[in-house]
Amino acid sequence: MQKNNRLTINFFTRKHRIHSENLIVYCRITIDGERTDFSINREIKANLWDNNRKRGKGFSSYVISLNKYLDQIYTGLHEAHRLMMAEEKVITPLSIKARFFGEDEGGKTLKQLIAYHNGTMHTSLRPGTRKNYHITERCVGLFLKEEYGMEDINLKKLNYRFISDFEQYLRKYRPSTRTKCTNNGAMKHMERLKKMSRLAVRMDWIAKDPFENYKLRFEKTEREYLTKREMRLIEETTFKKEGVEKCKDVFLFSCYTGLSYIDLKALTPDHVLKGIDGNDWLFTKRIKTDEKLKIPLLPQAKEIIKKYEDSAERRITKVLLPVYSNQKVNYYLKEICKACKIYKKVTFHTARHTFATTVTLSNGVPIETVSKMLGHTKLSTTQIYARVLEHKIGEDMQNLIYHMEKNVQKDSTGS
Repeated sequence: MQKNNRLTINFFTRKHRIHSENLIVYCRITIDGERTDFSINREIKANLWDNNRKRGKGFSSYVISLNKYLDQIYTGLHEAHRLMMAEEKVITPLSIKARFFGEDEGGKTLKQLIAYHNGTMHTSLRPGTRKNYHITERCVGLFLKEEYGMEDINLKKLNYRFISDFEQYLRKYRPSTRTKCTNNGAMKHMERLKKMSRLAVRMDWIAKDPFENYKLRFEKTEREYLTKREMRLIEETTFKKEGVEKCKDVFLFSCYTGLSYIDLKALTPDHVLKGIDGNDWLFTKRIKTDEKLKIPLLPQAKEIIKKYEDSAERRITKVLLPVYSNQKVNYYLKEICKACKIYKKVTFHTARHTFATTVTLSNGVPIETVSKMLGHTKLSTTQIYARVLEHKIGEDMQNLIYHMEKNVQKDSTGS
């Protein structure tokens, strides 16, 4: 059992080298004859220091604030001593000081936490998600260097102020590839850091989560999708460039199946099987969530598969469709939209939104069925992708009016 080392804490002053009328306040920690001194980074005029009480004298706002700060240091050092006694640590003035400032050997740093998270989560996180965590790690490193002038920070020093400062830094952050971070982009970085902060609490690296009083504020965004007219424009346009034509077909296939880029890229002919109704279905799973997908193939999707039955890509790599890199696909989509005079920001993921809205929901497919085909585990996720279209609202209200009028007629006949 650790012996009860006697702890003494005193405050004293030394003359300022430049301003002779000012004193610099120091703290002295003494344990069993050993001692260490450190400046508390506060000054006071010589006539306002009470050397007997070891506190400032008078009732000015500065003196009151200083005395409160001295009391906090006094309490904090005693608490550090108590914790180290309970942990049976070797107790010296230097070790008490290091524990108080969060610089002791057992204190983990923010970068150590991030490195641990990113190093241990590689088995449970998808490559795209891991990439996002590494981007957040880079942002944290830049923030520490540019705003705090340090390479790393102890986890015990993280507080609400640090979290708030990091958020403001993200809002001003401009990657070399694009404009400044959007609100939702900043919130995604904060969300990842919050997750890692909770991990630190669970591992007893910190006692309190600095995100405890912080609230993520995501803005609702409109999901871009293609209308029937825009889909028809793309379908009816033939492109001379082979790469653009292939990209068009793959994009339309996604519009008619709801598959994401990564899931479509992984398809092989073996994924096309006969379904319960005797027609061709896609049997696969979402790479992101491992959810099984069973999607009946619409005639338009089957035509695209048939078009590439004898393609070189099918023979060599055994893929169902020729899919270029995501960057190349999105580049070609800009050409396609320009040629078709579609003035929307269209990416490959727009096809998934189009499937949920234009192809399925607007044609009366129940949202529960759409959710199943999209591979969502929660219906609320589908509701984000699939908006209720204006003409659908009109149809529903017309049906309501029809039924109400019918009921009124029945009541009139009955009376």
